[in-house]
Amino acid sequence: MWKGEPVTEPDTRARRAAPAQRPAASTRERGPWPALWALVIGFFMILVDTTIVSVANPAIKAALDPATGNLDNVVWVTSAYLLAYAVPLLLTGRLGDRFGPKNIYLIGLAVFTLASLGCGLSPTLGALIAFRAVQGLGAALMTPQTMAVITRTFPADRRGAAMGLWGATSGVAMLVGPLAGGLLVDAWGWEWIFFVNLPVGVIGFVLAWMLVPTLETHPHRFDMVGVFLSAAALFLIVFALQEAEHYDWGVIWGPVTVWMLLVAGIAVLGLFIWQQARTRSEPLVPMDLFRDRNFAIAGIGITTVGFMAASMSLPFMFFLQLARGLTPTQAALVLVPMALAAGILSPLAGRLLDRTDPRRLLVPGMIAVSAALVWYAALMNLDTPIWMFLLPSALMGAGQAGLWGPLATTATRNLAPRRAGAGSGVYNTMRTIGSVLGSAAIAAVMQGRLEANVPGMVAGDGGGGAVPAEVAAGFAAAMAQATLLPAGVILLGIVAVVFLRPTVPAPR
Repeated sequence: MWKGEPVTEPDTRARRAAPAQRPAASTRERGPWPALWALVIGFFMILVDTTIVSVANPAIKAALDPATGNLDNVVWVTSAYLLAYAVPLLLTGRLGDRFGPKNIYLIGLAVFTLASLGCGLSPTLGALIAFRAVQGLGAALMTPQTMAVITRTFPADRRGAAMGLWGATSGVAMLVGPLAGGLLVDAWGWEWIFFVNLPVGVIGFVLAWMLVPTLETHPHRFDMVGVFLSAAALFLIVFALQEAEHYDWGVIWGPVTVWMLLVAGIAVLGLFIWQQARTRSEPLVPMDLFRDRNFAIAGIGITTVGFMAASMSLPFMFFLQLARGLTPTQAALVLVPMALAAGILSPLAGRLLDRTDPRRLLVPGMIAVSAALVWYAALMNLDTPIWMFLLPSALMGAGQAGLWGPLATTATRNLAPRRAGAGSGVYNTMRTIGSVLGSAAIAAVMQGRLEANVPGMVAGDGGGGAVPAEVAAGFAAAMAQATLLPAGVILLGIVAVVFLRPTVPAPR
């Protein structure tokens, strides 16, 4: 210190700035891990709900849509959830910054839990789809807050381990979801895959209330024009893709055609991007986030992973239950190696990520996932012994262990605390947009391959159990061909992630 230099003003500025840089007192006393474990319960419930529904789709179709041979209708149970999940994410991340991630997370958990009750009580397919959309809104409120709390309470050089837990949660959900779904559907009916969320939601709410710290809030403006444009674009694109086969890629109503809706959706999406680039006061998508090359590339990568995750299980579950005659529980057991491999390897991948180039995990992981899907497709016929599907299942789990945590850590590592909510919202939106497009696209491809392979399949075939023996081979071939779609899309992610910058933290 130079002689005579004033010290009071700088010290005062430092004290004023300190609260924005330090975690909450409760977090400093306990450490950030208890809060993360509390949040993981709700995140786990969201993931379990998705995997449970994939196993239960044939049972839901048999109960609520038995009169048609169309698979598009029941896939809306997933697509409505994902669409309502994707659209608000850009806004809900900002809500966490403005009102506190803890508060928004608790509201979202309450909405999700109550909507689960509505899903279980739904008397029609339309009612179920509507309550699934409300569930999606609850999930959209919850998800960005988990990543924002990690970003704001864990130092950059320890986030890999935290995201490893996040990735391990995905792996455990892959195990618990299908198994619980199969057991519940076989024992009590499809309704119980939603009723099971009620006690989990209550426990998660209490723990989050007690353990998650109250973090500093930041004032934000909300771009409602952007919300409207993004919602309109996604709905038009998803509706066009998912209903294309139903309308034979032609006229939907009057002069409106499938292609017209698809082009309109892409045009509105372009208008949304233009509007965001010109919005100077807090756009939904701050374009400067994409100046960080790793954030932009991780966003592309997670979009392809989201597409894969939403689309891979639908044709496989329909194949196992309708072509091979397995019960929901038996079909779920085929996924056990995938869940075990992902659950065991994800924490290891998270710890390794704190010390290595993320590409060393992401590139092999994506190659393994794509190879597993091609392997599945090759085995999906009426003659393959069921035990052989356990092999690509294990490869799939090992590959996914190197995807979820590493992509999230790479995307958020350089985010400032003030941008944690916005960055998490944009990242999760890209993941969920991939899921929405994956769900819609796989429905179109499944229906298209069914019409090509089983031209004589009529309304009601497969509506209440296994498909008739004379069309089983064609049905299996259609589902195998549909499985190649996510295998191809995940390869696009490899092209993106090879351009990531190395982000190995300095030794502590």
